[in-house]
Amino acid sequence: MTASAANGTVSLAAGITTGLVREAQARHTLAPTASAAVGRLITGAALLGTSLVGRERLTLQINGDGPIGAVVADAWSGGDGVVTARAYARQPRADLPLNARGKFDVAGVIGTGQLQVTKSYEIGQPYNGIVPLETGEIGEDIASYLLNSQQIPSVVALGVLANPSGIIAAGGVIAQLMPGADESTIALLEENARSMAPVTQQIADGADLQALLATVAGTLELKVYRDYTLEFGCRCTREKVEIALLGLGRDELAKIASEQPQTEATCDFCKRQFVLSAGDVAGLIARLDASGR
Repeated sequence: MTASAANGTVSLAAGITTGLVREAQARHTLAPTASAAVGRLITGAALLGTSLVGRERLTLQINGDGPIGAVVADAWSGGDGVVTARAYARQPRADLPLNARGKFDVAGVIGTGQLQVTKSYEIGQPYNGIVPLETGEIGEDIASYLLNSQQIPSVVALGVLANPSGIIAAGGVIAQLMPGADESTIALLEENARSMAPVTQQIADGADLQALLATVAGTLELKVYRDYTLEFGCRCTREKVEIALLGLGRDELAKIASEQPQTEATCDFCKRQFVLSAGDVAGLIARLDASGR
């Protein structure tokens, strides 16, 4: 759900992403701490994705030196009020004990590194922004990116609540200051974010999207714009796999065709498997020969 406050000088987005995070956890068999890290990143991508139009796409990629390695989340508009997202962790079984506050040690599993944000447009070159990780907690790191790369002061609250049986609740709220906002407004939003109950606890207790927005906006009058459906999806296709294999060149493809009865490729994001027979690979070689490459 998107909304504005303070006479349009604050833009807000809230989402309950429990189903989205459960899907990612199940597809990748994520360990608990990895679930929290991936869940926060895909939630952040989905919320930022509510501003996308047409065929625009947003990618958040965290590259840290912690045990989870890289964590990547994609979001794009599915049309008709749908935002589609996907995510994966390089090391999905990475896990750590709870931190001193009894929370998932997301900062520990991420480590130090950087956050890269890529926005791809329907026309023109993609935009890339890179910032050092502030805390590794992901929410603060997205806020740092918005401030330092986009010059947008923001409040970002993301969370995943889980127990041994799985994901209980996941979601988040992002509030961004627009031109014309004054410093007292961001101070109010920051104080509201500090004093409110964790987003996931609110969701577990039955809060809806408007209630989540209200806890951040506080005394600021809200104007709700639009409801969105957030869903897990993927962009992988057999054609993309074939294009990647063609990039190996004729000699490498000939070696594969002669040595392997079948070639398997697994999508990082959704774990879908594509299987090509030796005959299929030979067909790719024929395509290269026909194109003179």
